[in-house]
Amino acid sequence: MTNTKRSVRLIAALLTLFVAGALPATAQEALPQLPPPIQTLVDEGAQIRYLGKEHGLDSWLTIKNGQEQYFYVLPGGEAFLMGVMFDNKGKVVTVDQVRRLREKGDPVLDALTADPDPVKQKAEAFEFKSPSEQLFFDIENSNWIPLGQAGTPVMYSFIDPQCPHCHAFINDLRDQNLIKQGKVQLRMIPVGFREETKSQAAFLLATPSPQEKWFRHMDGDKSALPARSEINAQGVQKNLAIMQSWKFKVTPMIVYRAKNGDVKIVRGRPKDIGNLIADIGSRT
Repeated sequence: MTNTKRSVRLIAALLTLFVAGALPATAQEALPQLPPPIQTLVDEGAQIRYLGKEHGLDSWLTIKNGQEQYFYVLPGGEAFLMGVMFDNKGKVVTVDQVRRLREKGDPVLDALTADPDPVKQKAEAFEFKSPSEQLFFDIENSNWIPLGQAGTPVMYSFIDPQCPHCHAFINDLRDQNLIKQGKVQLRMIPVGFREETKSQAAFLLATPSPQEKWFRHMDGDKSALPARSEINAQGVQKNLAIMQSWKFKVTPMIVYRAKNGDVKIVRGRPKDIGNLIADIGSRT
C-alpha cells in the first residue's frame, strides 16, 4: 500500500470518529434542513457534520462505510452537488473547511497531531494536476460493477440498462471476446434517466451476480433486471450526480487512462473498438 493511500485511509478513519460525536446544541439549532438524499444517508447510518456555508452554499460532510462524501446544497435546497470545492484560483476550499473544524478544538481531532500534518496530506490528495485527473478520481469512486477479469486493463463507462447504444458497445466487446479473453475489464457505472431504468440500475448494483444478470438482460431476458421500487437507488443517484457535475448527457460515456497516462473520454459507441482497447493502459 502506498503512503498516500495509507494516509487517506487513516484520515477517513479518524474523521469517522470525529463526526460520530454529537453536535453541540447551539450548532444543532442553527443547522439548515438536509436535502432528502443526504437525509437518506443519515437514516442508513452515515455520520454527518455541517461544514458551514461557502460561496453561498450550505455544505456537509458524510461518512458511510469508510467513504467520505462532501455535499454542497444550492440555494433553495432544490438541488445539490457532490464532490470537492475549488475556488477560482484552484485552491481546495473543502480542505480549508475540514481544517476549520479541527481548529475548533475537538479532542478527537487533536489526536490527528500524531500524524505529521494530516490536513496537508488531505490537501495533497485532492490537488489534482488537471481537471482530467479530478474527473478520473470521481469516476474511480463511482458505484460500478466489473465485467471481466481483475488485473486486466480497465475502462469505465456510464451505462443505462435500456440504452441500445450501450448494448451495441458491450456486444462489440463480446463479439471479439475481449472481455472473456482478459483483454479488458469494463467497469459499468449504472445510471437511469427514467424511473424504470433507474430502478433497474439500482437492482444491478444490489444483486450479488451483476455480470450474469446483465448479460441475461442484454440477451432478452426481461426478468433479469426487474424495476423494483423498494430497491435503494442512492448508488444510482450518486452516479447520476457525477454525470451531471461533468455535464455528461449521453450513454455510453467511456472514460479510461491511456498508455501515455492521459485521461481520455469517448462519447457514445466507439467506432473502432480494437483501437480503443489498444490505447488503454495497464491497470494501476
